[in-house]
Amino acid sequence: MNISGFSLRLIAILLVSLALACGLSPAQNFDVGGMQVPPGEKRSGFLPVAAGADGETQIPITVINGAGKGPGLALVAGIHGYEYPPILAAQRLASAINPKALRGRLVIVHVANMPSFLKRTVYYSPGDGKNLNRVFPGKKDGTISERIAYAITNEVIQKTDYLVDLHCGDGNESLRPYSYWNPIGNPKVDEPARQMAVVFGLPNIVIDHSRPRNPKESKYCSNTAMTLGKPALIIESGGMGVATDEGEVVAIERGVQNLMRHLKMVDGKVEMPAQVTWYDPAEVIYYPEDSKDKSGLFYPKVKKTEMVEKGALLGVVTDFFGKQVYELRAPIAGEVLYILNTPPISAGEPLAFVAAVKKE
Repeated sequence: MNISGFSLRLIAILLVSLALACGLSPAQNFDVGGMQVPPGEKRSGFLPVAAGADGETQIPITVINGAGKGPGLALVAGIHGYEYPPILAAQRLASAINPKALRGRLVIVHVANMPSFLKRTVYYSPGDGKNLNRVFPGKKDGTISERIAYAITNEVIQKTDYLVDLHCGDGNESLRPYSYWNPIGNPKVDEPARQMAVVFGLPNIVIDHSRPRNPKESKYCSNTAMTLGKPALIIESGGMGVATDEGEVVAIERGVQNLMRHLKMVDGKVEMPAQVTWYDPAEVIYYPEDSKDKSGLFYPKVKKTEMVEKGALLGVVTDFFGKQVYELRAPIAGEVLYILNTPPISAGEPLAFVAAVKKE
């Protein structure tokens, strides 16, 4: 049978129309960092970060381009390289998600901060001494942390519609699981982000009003998405550099899967938490920048989940010879969400996080 070129074009148009009517994406590749992923397929590779005076690096990612039409979701793990449960959960999720059953696109950043991960550093990159989660949206020609942030901003955040920044207590933090919701005054982003925090399923949610609202000075990964009009949240599950706490890893997997059901990226009933505890205000307490002793040893006097009164002693700092040089007092009454549980401390670093349960 002879089929003219016009007939072939007509058939193609009809197929695309049928796909759209059925809620499916037309055949279209999805590109992240030059990696082309056809619909209904999954590919893994490295997002390159340009070389600079402090070296070069790359970011391992998995891109899943669903067969059906839907939103784009980014999962970012390993912003801090010593935070292992999110990294393990991201790897499991990449293996578990079937692109044929997915509507939309999922971009998984397995380890955002490879220099920190490979050198097992807490908070800071060994390349430039900077905290990656304080330099967003990054700079194309900046230091290695700034270039990583720039790559994630432009190749991950800009190309997706929602974002979850997966964290846990770093290698020095004893932390109870919780999420952050940081409203920025834009109901179109704030309300969807609040819903994301609830359906993720961690029953403790901190309301954070302190995040910058300027996309050029967004500072944090999730806040960059929010200032660009993309609902986002931070979750914290795990701590102390422990990679063997199965419950903390499973909580992340379960949360992501429930969020994907909420966003209608996969089929299934959305599970709602039986109860949510909201915290506001909340305050991180730092070892003061102007401390006479710029470094020392920290001794915690309370544990995570403890309820404390305003002014309660949370811990003390000594110099290297045992002389006490600082008392850590609770600035507000509330619950200890995390506290340092290893001795080393330097001026300007966080010691504890206390949050008040929101009454109304």
